[in-house]
Amino acid sequence: MRSVRYRFNVLIAVVFVSGFAQGMLLPLLAILLEQAGVSSSINGLSASAFYIGILVISPFIEKPLHKYGYKRLIVTGIALTGVSLLIFPVWQAIWFWFILRLIIGIGDHIFHFATQVWLTSMSVKGNRGRNISIYGVSFGLGFGVGPVMTKLIDIHPALPFVVATILCVIALFLLIRIDNAYPENITTADLQGTWQRYGKVFRMSWPGLLGTFGYGFIETTVHSNFPVYAVRQGLGIDAVSILLPAFAVGALIFQVPLGLLSDRLGRKPILVTSLLIGGVSFILMTLNSSLIYLTVMFLIAGLFLGSLFSMGITFMADLLPKELLPAGNILAGICFSLGSIFGPLIGGAAIQVLEEGSIFFTIGGMMLVLFITVSFFNPRKRHETVTG
Repeated sequence: MRSVRYRFNVLIAVVFVSGFAQGMLLPLLAILLEQAGVSSSINGLSASAFYIGILVISPFIEKPLHKYGYKRLIVTGIALTGVSLLIFPVWQAIWFWFILRLIIGIGDHIFHFATQVWLTSMSVKGNRGRNISIYGVSFGLGFGVGPVMTKLIDIHPALPFVVATILCVIALFLLIRIDNAYPENITTADLQGTWQRYGKVFRMSWPGLLGTFGYGFIETTVHSNFPVYAVRQGLGIDAVSILLPAFAVGALIFQVPLGLLSDRLGRKPILVTSLLIGGVSFILMTLNSSLIYLTVMFLIAGLFLGSLFSMGITFMADLLPKELLPAGNILAGICFSLGSIFGPLIGGAAIQVLEEGSIFFTIGGMMLVLFITVSFFNPRKRHETVTG
């Protein structure tokens, strides 16, 4: 039997591949569709297919996890992603790529759902923050490296997809070498009472779930709306190419330290502090439009808000008994997707109505709303039971 440490290392390596695939697809498909003359609105609609895939599959993946175990679901998710990536170059049609993006959203969520439940259940409370933050760093590194693959289209349009598929195959070989495991037992009656159980999970762990919502909101708003805002305000594309990486660098630098601090000081204090500092950082961006000032503020915002997803997942896992972790991770994925969908919609409307400072007020305001909401949470010393 492989050691727990080996299994952890494999899962961390495989999540890098998932981040790489996502980080590559977003700019790569946007560029290819732009070159094909597809309008920006249709281009954006196509990108939403990924998050629609997450919402579509979420209600149906808990039972298979209990029946087939973590490893088989992870392999299924990576396989769906790898096959879809390989098919992309076969036919460049907007509806065809929409379907493939939806399938990748399904596969990616299956993978992350099973991986997150496995990691949170195999981690004790004293090191859960560290483990999930390492998970977040690995995904972030892959997400940051992925866009570099867009340069390969100058050699051949299919080359980036081939490289990503090869990485998926390598990930599958690594996964074959670890043993399967299953989540904590839950009764058939409990599995059938899906919506009641989800309601109970939300009542028990909503502060952590709001963290995943916040990350989805900020990630898609920053990457989808800010470039549009920057062009309209005269900041230019060059500024975007500096400011977005500054946010990503901040997230990578502080992800593990925040995880370790949350292990020592508690999840709620770290989460509310991050929301407050991150939200204020975005509001303060309205005071000065110089590139140096904005770069520093984006870096600070990234330091505290780039870890929202991993902090939210960790907080959620602390508040739930192990048998409810699968349901909790399903809701975390749903909350992330809802944030990812609502973020660009609210941000886009704000740009049209408020114009100057709109994107900063939108993101900062949402983070401060979440800060106030989570601040009211009073952690209970006891957990509800599955039947309580």
